[in-house]
Amino acid sequence: MRRRDLIKFIGSAVVAWPLTARAQPRDGMRRLGVLMGGPDDPLGQARATALVQGLGALNWHDGGNLRIYWRWASGDPSLYERYAVELIALDPEVLVAWGSPSVAALRRQISTIPIVLVNVTDPVGQGFVESLSHPGGNITGFTDYDPPMAGKWLGMLTQITPPVARVAVLFNPATAPFAGLMLRVIEEAAPSLAVAVQAAPCRDDAELAAMMAGLAREERGGLLVLPENFNIVHRDVIITLAARYRLPAVYPYRFFTAIGGLMSYGIDPDDLFRRAGSYVDRILKGAKPADLPVQNPNKFELVINLETAKALGFTVAPLLLATADEVIE
Repeated sequence: MRRRDLIKFIGSAVVAWPLTARAQPRDGMRRLGVLMGGPDDPLGQARATALVQGLGALNWHDGGNLRIYWRWASGDPSLYERYAVELIALDPEVLVAWGSPSVAALRRQISTIPIVLVNVTDPVGQGFVESLSHPGGNITGFTDYDPPMAGKWLGMLTQITPPVARVAVLFNPATAPFAGLMLRVIEEAAPSLAVAVQAAPCRDDAELAAMMAGLAREERGGLLVLPENFNIVHRDVIITLAARYRLPAVYPYRFFTAIGGLMSYGIDPDDLFRRAGSYVDRILKGAKPADLPVQNPNKFELVINLETAKALGFTVAPLLLATADEVIE
């Protein structure tokens, strides 16, 4: 066999190497790579801590029997690919990926290392897995979205006085490739609620400010913030602009409402990261991602900030208040 053909053969063999036959750790530690799509701030660190707690509950300890390599993209589209390459070069046995852009970047680089996705919307529709019950391939994990959520977000905006008539749906196309899925559900719910819906793609602070100013000029405009990493990273700007223009807004996570957002309905991201530790554990012990079903969220919370409602001059319907898991006063 010629040298060129031999190199080609070896390269193809490495790409196709079975998941269970990866190199054993050289220093006694197993290796985990984590691509965090969100910010490296107290919020992002809470997600990381939840993953470490989930692993610790199963006797995996960073610096003990496990070495964890962290990379933080902070919602920056230019960093996902770079950090995916860096992590794979460290030869991890398992990868954890926060958000769709993280999964996509890792998937473009490798098809053999097991990937546990977290906070990903519609992994089937995005082509990450074959089905939720039988993922196939090297990817499994935990989704952050159940379709009825989108309709509930829109319905919440109609349960305030004065009610909204037009709703802008905020997302960044570069970090929310799944936005079309949610928009379809929101648009389907709009006629029965007598609300007009418009997509509001924004890529930076300047576009956010321009969009909000335009929405404020609309009669009874409101804002629906999709669950994605751009919106998480820019949460302070979004909440500040919504207050400046006195726009009612619904958010996907509690932490938006805790820092001044009007109301939120969604999952507990920390819970998903803790649960992700169980899949890392099973894969390190020999399980194949293809045999681990992708799990949907099972914990949801409705939070309303009455202090913000009063400051903006809105009244929240008593029925909505009665169903809230938490009311901030």
